[in-house]
Amino acid sequence: MLEEIRNIKSTKKELREFGLTIGIILVILGGVSLWRDKGFYPYFLGIGGLFIVSGLTLPHILKPLQKVWMSFSIIVGFFSSRLILSILFYIVLTPIGLITRLLGKDILGQRIDKTRRSYWHEREAGTKNRESYEKQY
Repeated sequence: MLEEIRNIKSTKKELREFGLTIGIILVILGGVSLWRDKGFYPYFLGIGGLFIVSGLTLPHILKPLQKVWMSFSIIVGFFSSRLILSILFYIVLTPIGLITRLLGKDILGQRIDKTRRSYWHEREAGTKNRESYEKQY
């Protein structure tokens, strides 16, 4: 995670994209606030316009804000991905595994059978052509 934060790109193009993206989002939020008669729309419109103008004319002044914002997004992404994967594992995969064990299913065929001579699966012999070697899977 720290390595990702150190490797945040801050070229002129990335800073311009950052300024325009944040500015457009803030202008849209300001427009929605104006449409819904909220009193704080001038702040959104003003800051959004400032981001757009600085992104188009002086993108280098957005570098500290972009570094902070991207660092924050890396940290949030780190924790949210682990949270989502944990929830997926414990709410979806664990119950499926418990149900298949209770029903005695062996989906992967890993159960050891002492009466079998071999676990080898015979494959049908066929003639090989050039196309079968290029697309093996």
